[in-house]
Amino acid sequence: MIKTIGRLALIAAAVGATGCASILNDETQLVNVSASNGRDIQGTIDGVPFKGPGPVPFKRAKGSRIVTAETEGCAKVTAVEGTVDPKFFINILSGGVFGSSTDYGTEKMWKYADNVIVSCAQ
Repeated sequence: MIKTIGRLALIAAAVGATGCASILNDETQLVNVSASNGRDIQGTIDGVPFKGPGPVPFKRAKGSRIVTAETEGCAKVTAVEGTVDPKFFINILSGGVFGSSTDYGTEKMWKYADNVIVSCAQ
């Protein structure tokens, strides 16, 4: 019985020390990128090419992601602000310092808007 309790405590400690957002979030987040005029758009996000409208992978990281449009008539640069994913705050309560520092270190604690609309002329 004592061995079983010890094993359960060890498993609980291991789970508690692991970041919740690090487990539940991928390294990238799919964000729907489209043009305000409803037409096709292409460009880069932090140097990685994309075509839209449609889902585009955004690498999770602290700070803004920069959408650079190459489509004529569209705003050349659109900044997409990152926010802290609510899973991070749940992890502070359940995993404490170890879990939250894991989320911060892996940068999987960041979240972006589900939809980004690049301003384009009609």
